[in-house]
Amino acid sequence: MPESTLILNAPALQRALTRIAHEVAERNDNSAEVVVIGIQRGGVHLAQRLGALLAGIWRHPVPSGSLDVSMHRDDLAQRLSPDIHPTVIPFDVTAKTVILVDDVLFSGRTIRSAMDALNDFGRPRRIQLAVLIDRGHRELPIKADFVGKNVPTALSENIRVQLAEDGGEDAVHLERK
Repeated sequence: MPESTLILNAPALQRALTRIAHEVAERNDNSAEVVVIGIQRGGVHLAQRLGALLAGIWRHPVPSGSLDVSMHRDDLAQRLSPDIHPTVIPFDVTAKTVILVDDVLFSGRTIRSAMDALNDFGRPRRIQLAVLIDRGHRELPIKADFVGKNVPTALSENIRVQLAEDGGEDAVHLERK
């Protein structure tokens, strides 16, 4: 069994999301043009939470959705069958500021896939990236605009994000094999 170290407990995770929400609000003057889209699977619940926090700051609803990137991945041919989840974007992204949300930023390939997939839904004015954990090891020149916590890791380590919406309690663990 892998050795596990708690990186964020529930209150720390909530503080990180609240800080990200305030940073998003500070960087985006026109709140009516901001939408939040979570990348399936890890970013969807975080995007919903971020949208709710932004709605509290801006005092109006912030549209949120979910984006599946499975068919846009560059390793699609190497997988037996893609793990497809629903994409739900019930609004037009054209000329909007899209806040893409994911749980862990690692190589950058999922984010590249998300940007490709997002183009199927329109042409955003701007895309900003919010991640709960940035663990390093980028393979592509992608950098998050908003980061909950930077956690430098070894390639042999994993980050496991647990959210209450998936059962259990909010927590982020670093796992060593």
